[in-house]
Amino acid sequence: MNYLAAAIAAGLAAFAASYGNGKVISKTIESMARQPELSAELRSMMFIGVGLIEAVPIISIVVSFLILFS
Repeated sequence: MNYLAAAIAAGLAAFAASYGNGKVISKTIESMARQPELSAELRSMMFIGVGLIEAVPIISIVVSFLILFS
């Protein structure tokens, strides 16, 4: 049962992070197309957002390892 819980935790976190990254990047590209003069600022904000989104699956992997080995 622990294996299933760890797999579900890691899988859902990876799916949610990939969906979130796709939305952030697509909206950033859309914003850059609308206002090209803000491209540098939008790009830096996108990288910060993607970094924060990528922290979630890393934490989830740690939690799934704790579930797996406890």
